[in-house]
Amino acid sequence: MERQMKPGKVAVIGCGFVGSATAFALMQSKLFTEMVLLDIDFDKADGEAMDIAHGIPFAGQMKIYAGNYEDIADAGIIIITAGANQKPDETRLDLVNKNIAVYKNIIPKIAVHGFEGILLIVSNPVDILTYAAVKLSGFPENRVIGAGTVLDTARLKYALSEHLGVDSRNLHSFIIGEHGDSEIAAWSSTNVSGIPLDDFCEMRGHFNHTQAMREIAEDVKNSAYEIIEKKDATYYGIAMSVKRICESIVRDEKSILPVSAIMHGYYGIDGIALSMPAIVGADGVETHVPISLNEEEEKALSHSVETIKGIVSQLSL
Repeated sequence: MERQMKPGKVAVIGCGFVGSATAFALMQSKLFTEMVLLDIDFDKADGEAMDIAHGIPFAGQMKIYAGNYEDIADAGIIIITAGANQKPDETRLDLVNKNIAVYKNIIPKIAVHGFEGILLIVSNPVDILTYAAVKLSGFPENRVIGAGTVLDTARLKYALSEHLGVDSRNLHSFIIGEHGDSEIAAWSSTNVSGIPLDDFCEMRGHFNHTQAMREIAEDVKNSAYEIIEKKDATYYGIAMSVKRICESIVRDEKSILPVSAIMHGYYGIDGIALSMPAIVGADGVETHVPISLNEEEEKALSHSVETIKGIVSQLSL
């Protein structure tokens, strides 16, 4: 018997570093009244639920508990962070075979219970796993969203805000393409409160634009590797990114976020998932938003597409 979906209910599958940090961020967000944690090790999920629940008196009333797949069938959003962690010197794409196997176990268990909410994919490589989740679940494409380059874009805005000495919330820029080594900083459409980036840089005393942009983009791309080398995993930034995506869904904000979703038609991309700006609301991805790219960026995007296609073509789904 199908249960009515509860928009105020969220589930997190996978209670490692990323899953537990995400659950902690969501507990404080006041977006949900109920949160279910799942893990292959039930005691791990139970322990995290108990620990996070002890903060409820400081954050506001909600129900947090460890559960099973039947418990999450009526959730508004299911977030999947389960999978192998990225190791030092390992790329996100190296993880693909390990985590496809994990998804082949998880996704059918979600689908069989008639889940009607939004599936939010966080495990890496996120673009490949978003594509796999669509194929394995049979869910409409708009309801399967990858966290994509939302975090990469935040890293870019942070780096730019430090460089320019300006509030990061006034920076309008996107990292697009693969959440990984072929990602692209869309510099040609970047602006600071409507002022073209180069003009604003000069206003702040920076004139060597090409070199500065190259260095910032490289730092953003490599920041995850640097953090992993120093502390084994990245989790606070991605937890905040997931919270931001959930805000847009729960509040039906229709915010434009660079999430990973199956593309059809824009920039000649068809049938694969990667990150491009999209309007995100209660129904998931409403539509993609084409941003202006210069010739060099379009070429880099094509390379990113081919990188993902090359992996997808080897999958057995």
